[in-house]
Amino acid sequence: MADKRRVKKSIKQLQRVKTWQLLLLLIFSVLLTATFLRLNNIGMIERRTAVLNSDKRGIDRITEERLFDLQRYSAAHMNADSGVFYLEAAYQRDVKKASEKRDSQASTEADRAKADAICKARYPGGWSLAYVYCFTDQLAAAVKKRGGTYDATKLPSPELYRHEFSSPLWSPDFAGFSFLVSVLITVVILLRFVSLGLLRLMLRRHYKSI
Repeated sequence: MADKRRVKKSIKQLQRVKTWQLLLLLIFSVLLTATFLRLNNIGMIERRTAVLNSDKRGIDRITEERLFDLQRYSAAHMNADSGVFYLEAAYQRDVKKASEKRDSQASTEADRAKADAICKARYPGGWSLAYVYCFTDQLAAAVKKRGGTYDATKLPSPELYRHEFSSPLWSPDFAGFSFLVSVLITVVILLRFVSLGLLRLMLRRHYKSI
């Protein structure tokens, strides 16, 4: 009889906090987590855009500072993967310098503009290795048409201009802590269901044994 009372008391204690209340807390926590994750991603996009804008202006020192800022941010925040991006303007500037070192390999501004237009039409997804190879092939064809030679192996490697920064699976920021709260509430809800089920099973067995 004492065991039965203890079981009923435990059930009443568990039922004081309603499941719907926990579910509301979980929904609120999940929405909060999603908001903070989105803010982390926006912060990454702003820093990546700053890198690309600095690259277009051609100020290498500032571009490097922006890259370090983006790297630090991505490494310290969840959902802040930068994805693969290229310093397109820097690559084209260095291609121009390399091309103009030898008269036989000189490409004109018109050649580069035409190559850029053709390859962006073929690869509209943005700057990529496929675009780079297309770009160099178009420049080589333009130079050869004028009787010159164009050795693409003497151009800077596009991999030197490729960047990608990864973010951690969890970070000690607002997004990370709100995520932990969501996980904790989920665990509490599951434990509540399991505990109530076990206690009710114990009551049924108790009645059968009488």
